[in-house]
Amino acid sequence: MKAAWKWSAALAALTLSVSMAAAGPQVVQGPGADPGCFAPWSDDTAYFQWEAKPGPYRIAVVNGFVGNTWRIQMIKTAKAFAEDPAIKDKIKEFKVVSTGTDAPAQLGAIEDFINQGFDAIVTIAVSPDGFDRVIRLADKNNVVVVPFDNVLDTDKVMQVNEDQLAMGRTWAEFLLKELKDQGKTSGKILEVRGLPGNSVDRDRSIGIHEVLEASGGDWEVVQVVGNWDDGTAQKVTADAIAVHGKFDAIAAQGGTTGVVQAMIDAEHPMVPIAGESENGYRKLVAKHSGDGLKGISIGQSPGLVAIAMKAALSALEGNVMPQLISVPLPVADYSTLQDGVNYWTDLPDNFFTVNEFPPCGVNISGPAIMSQSEADVK
Repeated sequence: MKAAWKWSAALAALTLSVSMAAAGPQVVQGPGADPGCFAPWSDDTAYFQWEAKPGPYRIAVVNGFVGNTWRIQMIKTAKAFAEDPAIKDKIKEFKVVSTGTDAPAQLGAIEDFINQGFDAIVTIAVSPDGFDRVIRLADKNNVVVVPFDNVLDTDKVMQVNEDQLAMGRTWAEFLLKELKDQGKTSGKILEVRGLPGNSVDRDRSIGIHEVLEASGGDWEVVQVVGNWDDGTAQKVTADAIAVHGKFDAIAAQGGTTGVVQAMIDAEHPMVPIAGESENGYRKLVAKHSGDGLKGISIGQSPGLVAIAMKAALSALEGNVMPQLISVPLPVADYSTLQDGVNYWTDLPDNFFTVNEFPPCGVNISGPAIMSQSEADVK
């Protein structure tokens, strides 16, 4: 009886050890690998470590929405980075799919790649929640899942992002300063929001409103949905001007080139504007800042996909990684714009200008990005 108990205990211990070996990342002590590149979000950020796997690796990018230029450039950037000599030899197979705005479709694609035996999946989440099932499946199969940009409301996966709350706050602080310089402590502000239902749109808007409400000013905020797309943002801005008349300032999460063009077409006076890092927007600010278009441009770079891919590879090699990796906000305003430095007259308006991350050794040229196709890689 005693021998049987010992055998049962040994078998249970073996079963437990096998299940733990395939139970996803372990929570460990920091610091993490390459902290200059993979900076922890805060002092309270946890650290993960996956069991090291031999390379080269099978990597998939599962995008959701693909209906704007940012997403298209992101896909092109991922393809260009996969061919970069610094990581090319580490990748055995590379796939890219875009599933649209349907969360079940995206979850199904991630699950399919896990079942195919891919080692890591980089994704922009359609929704900040609802991923528990695929996270459990990934952990069971020791697959590294790395959400970036539109991240998840969970601490169970490694994620890469810029601080979206801080971006919204910085936009609003800039607008208030410019309006104060004009002697305005109240007025009407147009807020052009992004794609509904995801964490980036939500957090940026929260940051904007936190600052406006804390200012003590009497601000009327008119919200429209621009989907981070130039054409959509131009239309909804034109409609807002037609309905509401003059605005004192504009905060645009994206599609900023279209927002400014709508102002020009409507002969709306140039006003302070906070927007994204589209090349066309920066061109317009550089041209019209003397006419009152006092603009700030903060880039949520499509190049985040490269940092997420690099983080996934580092995790697969068994390195200690922060659970939440912070990428600094790249900020430029009308006083710091320089042609050939942080915008380019010879590149398309819909090119997003920030794709260099020196601390990570990531510097993907505009021509390398633009030469890629946005089509899925199957």
